[in-house]
Amino acid sequence: MRNCFLISFCLAVSTGLTVANEPQAIDTSRGDKMIAAYFRVETERLRDACLAEIQTAEDWQQNKQGYRGELLEMLGLDPLPEKTDLKPVVTGKVEHDEFTVENVQFQSRPGLYVTGNLYLPKNIDEKLPAILYVCGHGGVKKDGISYGNKTHYQHHGGWFARNGYVCLTIDTLQLGEIEGIHHGTYNRNRWWWLNRGYTSAGVEAWNCVRALDYLETRPEVDASRFGVTGRSGGGAYSWWIAAIDERIKCAVPVAGITDLQNHVVDGCVEGHCDCMYMVNTYQWDYAKVAALVSPRPLLISNTDTDRIFPLDGVVRTFESVRRIYTLQSAADKVALNITAGGHKDTQELQVHAFRWFNQHLKNDDSLIEKTAVKFFEPEQLKVFESLPTDEVNTKIDETFVAQATPKLPSDRSDWTRQQKMWRAALATKSFAGWPTVNEFGESQEVFNVVNDGIRFRAIDFTSQDAIELRLYLVERSDLENRDLVVLNVLDDKSWIEFLAATRVAFEKQLDDETLPDADKEAFEQTKQMLASFAWTMAYVAPRGIGPTAWDRSEKKQTQHQRRFYLLGQSLDGMRVWDVRRAAQTLRATDGFTDVPLWLQSQRQMAGVTLYASLFEPEVARLDLHELPTSHREGPFFLNVTRFLDMPQAVAMAAERSRVVFYTSEPAAWKYAQGVGEVLGWDEKQLQFRKPVADNAPSE
Repeated sequence: MRNCFLISFCLAVSTGLTVANEPQAIDTSRGDKMIAAYFRVETERLRDACLAEIQTAEDWQQNKQGYRGELLEMLGLDPLPEKTDLKPVVTGKVEHDEFTVENVQFQSRPGLYVTGNLYLPKNIDEKLPAILYVCGHGGVKKDGISYGNKTHYQHHGGWFARNGYVCLTIDTLQLGEIEGIHHGTYNRNRWWWLNRGYTSAGVEAWNCVRALDYLETRPEVDASRFGVTGRSGGGAYSWWIAAIDERIKCAVPVAGITDLQNHVVDGCVEGHCDCMYMVNTYQWDYAKVAALVSPRPLLISNTDTDRIFPLDGVVRTFESVRRIYTLQSAADKVALNITAGGHKDTQELQVHAFRWFNQHLKNDDSLIEKTAVKFFEPEQLKVFESLPTDEVNTKIDETFVAQATPKLPSDRSDWTRQQKMWRAALATKSFAGWPTVNEFGESQEVFNVVNDGIRFRAIDFTSQDAIELRLYLVERSDLENRDLVVLNVLDDKSWIEFLAATRVAFEKQLDDETLPDADKEAFEQTKQMLASFAWTMAYVAPRGIGPTAWDRSEKKQTQHQRRFYLLGQSLDGMRVWDVRRAAQTLRATDGFTDVPLWLQSQRQMAGVTLYASLFEPEVARLDLHELPTSHREGPFFLNVTRFLDMPQAVAMAAERSRVVFYTSEPAAWKYAQGVGEVLGWDEKQLQFRKPVADNAPSE
């Protein structure tokens, strides 16, 4: 507001401190209970909403195409990619007494290779029904060479060919002969997949679409009788293709679906990689995916003790989808097959799948006499002698979903139109998980104490159901008329720094926290600043930080973030909501209603704070320290880079509030500066300063 010296003092208790002996063991029991309750509440909300609007067959007919469009978008397939030349190649053949196997490859997009085995009965005298078999996570690798999971599941293709079907078994992105990546968020920290609206499930779905295109070119195939099946991961891909492509006339997903209750609350997400999940922008439970197969024949198949597809969730999903079939007078077209066993490819599961296809694609209800067995060595089914140099499989996550390339506005009306579109996209595509009704109880003051001329207050407030947060206020004890309140949004590092400074005078009030060593110098700087200015410093730690921190193990930190993702949220996106609620709580507190509000934060949390300012009225100023220059480094919001990146968000904020950057990279913000030139901003509207540690106190 005045100069760098004042801002440095503002940050005295939240940045730039050296804190000795940071505690190694933090009590996370409060946070663990809170986040578990939150996941239960949110899962129940999505469960209750799933298909609730469908009460008649007419309802279903009116909505199903819209649902299919949503699913395509959540798979990164809206708009659908261009169907480019498949460039199919048969690289070899293997003979069996009853069938032939062709080793084939095609490109579902230029450079995106799909390897597979095409099983063909011998002595074909008419067009035959065709099965697309999609493989689960059964990799086959020898001496560092991947033979593809098609070789692990070869017994299925062999059975279909011996029983009068054409069967195309295709490799997956991760376990094919060219080894891509499924586990982006699972163990590779590729949280930027959320920003891009990318999931490896989308690649698998698209490869299935193009596999059907390839089968349509084969003279042996009756394209009016396509079926799909697969187990585990292949069960999930069976759902994707059957739901989005009505060329599939019969489907048997095996051990490939359960509901959000199992995934989020019961923890099954911890056993699954990203290929099992769409980016849940529209907050679906998985019964809606299953319903999109209706009224085509569908057999949901599972074992009774599968640990990653538990029986209770499978049954709940079946009951929900059967209701949709019943509305369409097609209850006889959907069935549930449960056999004994764990997460295994059992013969009992296979027999029921084979009979279902025979019944619905061949009108044949005879007994199954031949078993599914493996006949070939992996080497015989390998497609490539050497891997293609133009493959994009290993980096498809960078290009599969188109990203925005915003241009500078030509004038004010162009900018108004553009930022209006961005704001709407953020609300519906990135932050749809925010509560739609903001009706929470009043905040509650926990303590209000004075020591050493400083008043320290704590106010508890509800951010949303099950999320209870605390707002801290620090000001000089005799302050009555405030010139300014600065809301500091804390990350893990700045939370520790806040505790280190505050415990000097208020250790008793912080006795619920694990405290670091006291920082007397920081506390004295705070006293000097508060003595000089009629300012109140407010502090909030969004969910998962400070008082509400949950299990700090790498596994739980990762899997909890993924739980948010499954609920159609992101952790950072919901922290934006927490900052909004903190600002609202401040404004509702006596003495602060009309006081100018500044927001201030550091690092990735500065991005969270930036976005909160876009949705809160009358934020006078933003002070952003070490703000990431791109969402690639965070914060992570669903779909955000499909329409804008951090420089565009800064430009939107700077139109509403003064923005002060503390950065060593001012050139990274040329877009925002360019918008300022087009709109004729005052030079103070967007300012760049050196990081606080580099600033010497000066006027």
